[in-house]
Formats: sequence, C-alpha cells, structure tokens
Amino acid sequence: MEITNSSWFQPPTLLLTGIPGLEDVQIWFCIPLCVMYLIALLGNCTILFVIKTTSNLHEPQYIFLSMLAATDVGLSVSTLPTVLNVFLLNHRDIEFHSCLTQMFFIHTFSSMESAILLAMAFDRFVAIRNPLHYTAVLTPTRIIKIGLAAVVRGVMLMIPLPILLKRLPFCKGVILSHCYCYHPDIMKLACGPVRVNIIYGLSLVLCSFGVDSVFIVISYILILKTVLGIASGDGKLKALNTCVSHIFTVFIFYVPLIVLALIHRFGTFASPLLHVTMANLFLFLTPVLNPLVYSLKTKQIRSAVCKIFKVWGNLLK
Repeated sequence: MEITNSSWFQPPTLLLTGIPGLEDVQIWFCIPLCVMYLIALLGNCTILFVIKTTSNLHEPQYIFLSMLAATDVGLSVSTLPTVLNVFLLNHRDIEFHSCLTQMFFIHTFSSMESAILLAMAFDRFVAIRNPLHYTAVLTPTRIIKIGLAAVVRGVMLMIPLPILLKRLPFCKGVILSHCYCYHPDIMKLACGPVRVNIIYGLSLVLCSFGVDSVFIVISYILILKTVLGIASGDGKLKALNTCVSHIFTVFIFYVPLIVLALIHRFGTFASPLLHVTMANLFLFLTPVLNPLVYSLKTKQIRSAVCKIFKVWGNLLK
C-alpha cells in the first residue's frame, strides 16, 4: 500500500499480520484457532450459566469467577473478527478507527481482568484469614461495587489511548505485527512526537497491572503467613488447595503480558515469530485455560457442570 501525504495524519486502513513467512499455509492454523475460540466462548459461557443457575454457587468466590469468565468472553469477542479474517479469509485490512476501537476494548478487558484477579486474591485472603466473617466482609453490595470499580477503572484508563493516537501523524508504514490491534504496535507506526503516549502508556501499566500485581503478591504473602500458622498439616494443604486455580490463572495472565510488553519495548531485533507467538499466547491462554482449570480443579463447579450435562443429555434422548 502506497502511503501518500494525505495518509500521514490518518491512514485509511492498517494491515494486520498472521504468521510471518507462513502466509501460504496459515489457513491451516485457522482450525486450532477456531477450536480455541470455541473452548473459550463455550467454556466461559458454561461457567456463567452454571453459576447463575446453581444456588449454592452464589458465593463471593464464584461471583468473582463469573466476572472473570464474562471478561474472558469480552476479550475473545473483541479479537474474533480480525483473527478469523486474517487466518481464514486472508483479509488483512482493518479500517483505522475500527483498529482503535478494537485496541480500546482489548486493553479495557485486560485491565478489568487484572482488577478481578486482584479481587479474587483478596477473596482468598479473607476466606483463609477470617473465614467466620467471610460473607460479612464480602457482601453482595461490596462485590457489585468491586465489579463496577473494575469496569470504570478499565474504561477511564483506556479512553485516552485512542485519543492520543489520533493526534499523531502516521508515515512509517501501515503493517502491524499482530492479527489484532495493540497499542504499542500502532504507536510504532507514528512519525510524530510519541513522548506523551509513552509516558501515559507506562503510567497506565504501572497504575493498573503494576499495582494489581503488587497487591496480589502481598495478598499471597499474608495468605502464606496465615497458612503457616495453621497447626494441622491437612488444614494447611486444604487452605492452599483453594488458591491453586487462582495462582495458575494469575501466572498465565501476567507472564505472557509481561513478555509481550518487554518484546515491544526492548525486542527490536526479536524474531517476528516470537512476536506472533507471545501475542497469541496473551490472546488465547487465559480465556481458554480458565474455564478448564476451574472446571477440573473446583469440585463444586465440576459437579454442577456434570449435573447440567446430564440434564441436557436426558432431554436429547
């Protein structure tokens, strides 16, 4: 695509990237991608349905889990059109404003997920540190306020991103590194002063993901301190076992996010394949694995899912 002077300030379209060097065969990657999207959407929607329809799952721990599942659904739906267009139809073009819109939703849902993971860490801390006052501390009203705070924070922090990008001239090309629109990726195409964008982007990361991760670590330090004070060995294992799913979820969310951020910041000479791999891990790992982990690890969720599938099976007979 030839870039003219008129496109310096606002390119009409940008080009997404599938797998560099494998463009001719990347349609075959569409099959596993479709399977992962199916698992992510069906798995998380099943968790939402199970928690909503099972009265004994109307507890703080599972309400937070339903928020996490809803966020994963939102993240998957935000990227589904462009990913399938690139890999299935080989349509790489995306209109500039559509790209900014997708970027906004991807970063907003990511920020919301980080906040919900922090809320879930606090939930585990209260449940282990002060189990007798668990439901008194995490009342339905407070849970709703926490959920609304996660949404409002995500939206308010991310609104400036597309606004700051729209003020920049773009003349370094139109080819993005991923199959979806990601803020640092779009910013690299700008040829104007990006100092404000960089400062705000860094502040945003520190104020959301940075603060959340610090408080999650503090929560688990306090949880570990409490667990070590439990006299019974079985009691210690039981308390820690309630945290395993959440620890795994935190790990699979933050590790790809941190690596992807480092690649964009310092990985100028990194392999394009590494960019694509980490971008897709960030995109798929959490929405796909969360419902699997919680369904397999949490007895109450597993039992409820099995019961619903049995009911559906009987209805289909």
